[in-house]
Amino acid sequence: MADETAVRCVFIGDAVSAAGWRLAGAECHTPRAAELPGLLRALRRSGDVGLIVLTAEWAMHLPPALREEAAASQRPPCVVVADARGRVEPADLTAILKKQLGLAE
Repeated sequence: MADETAVRCVFIGDAVSAAGWRLAGAECHTPRAAELPGLLRALRRSGDVGLIVLTAEWAMHLPPALREEAAASQRPPCVVVADARGRVEPADLTAILKKQLGLAE
């Protein structure tokens, strides 16, 4: 019997990184760039997705408005991570925040 409160962790990115995320139990997608916006919108509308993990490389293929909306809404949370091979690193949010607050060295 399935747990009705269970939620999915969904990974979107390259095939190499997806292999590791799949071993961790995540549902994995490696869409073409043109398919990515529709997939992200569908996952965000789905009531059973608890977390979306997106590689920085795939995040670059999203329209800026959709990327910002997904990051800001947090329903479900959408996080950007580096891929397994370290080809594209996500933005350093701590450094960005420090700069905005005037605390950067």
